Amino acid sequence: MSTTRYYQQLDDGRVECGVCPHHCIIAEGKTGLCGSRRNRQGELVSEVYGRPCALAIDPIEKKPLYHFHPGTTCLSLACTGCNFRCLNCQNHDISQAKPEEVPSYELQPEALIELCLKHHCPGIAYTYTEPLTYIEYIIDTARLAHEAGLWNILVSAGYVCQEPLADLLPYLDAANIDLKSFSDDIYQRVSGGHLEPVLQTILAMRDAGVWIELTNLVIPGVNDDRKMIGRMCQWLMDNGLSEAPLHFSRFFPRYKMSQLEPTPVATLKEAKRVAQEAGIRHVYLGNV
Repeated sequence: MSTTRYYQQLDDGRVECGVCPHHCIIAEGKTGLCGSRRNRQGELVSEVYGRPCALAIDPIEKKPLYHFHPGTTCLSLACTGCNFRCLNCQNHDISQAKPEEVPSYELQPEALIELCLKHHCPGIAYTYTEPLTYIEYIIDTARLAHEAGLWNILVSAGYVCQEPLADLLPYLDAANIDLKSFSDDIYQRVSGGHLEPVLQTILAMRDAGVWIELTNLVIPGVNDDRKMIGRMCQWLMDNGLSEAPLHFSRFFPRYKMSQLEPTPVATLKEAKRVAQEAGIRHVYLGNV
């Protein structure tokens, strides 16, 4: 457990979290939406700092990152919690769980660096759940990683406020941002958030020189509209991201969307065609 950096104390003993655009107002003893940041006697603490619930050595292409040091591996880690409530979440057993519900390791930042070096991984990936909900743990680890000559990779939905993001960006080398759709309404209905903060995250990473790749999970009848995909690709073009690899990923029935059918491969191929016609240089299909 560790005191967090991004919150404001309120007069009545509650605190306002400043990590993401939800700005959760948290009463004594309660957590915010992510489930891992708790008000303890007027201080906001992270109950997952130094407590990853998942560790693995992955090929970097699994993130997916296809144009950032391909052929290498990374030490992947996750802590419980997420600030979205995606109906299709494939990792809901850890992203929607409370810290006490999932077994975890005790690994402070220094120990993570040692583990990465021991297994000859050139980088660390913060992934699987929503890493930005434990951003202090990432920043502290990422700083040490750079000192040790290691890369830092973020796999995220990008729902974060600009102040904490600015503190992370100097230590971030690459990111895959899950751009869930190009509709605020769909963001609200399917994930419980908004589109604009995600776009601002992408632009901040672009401006900081972070290598960006994007993933769009195409869900039948939800975000597979050809015109909407076209608007998304045009936004990328208009904002200097034509070289950012775009991964259209195939949906399979999961969690609270188990009633839907898998995405037809033809739908993905059409999305790829739309992106290429818009001028996106590198388009890939995933989960096919």
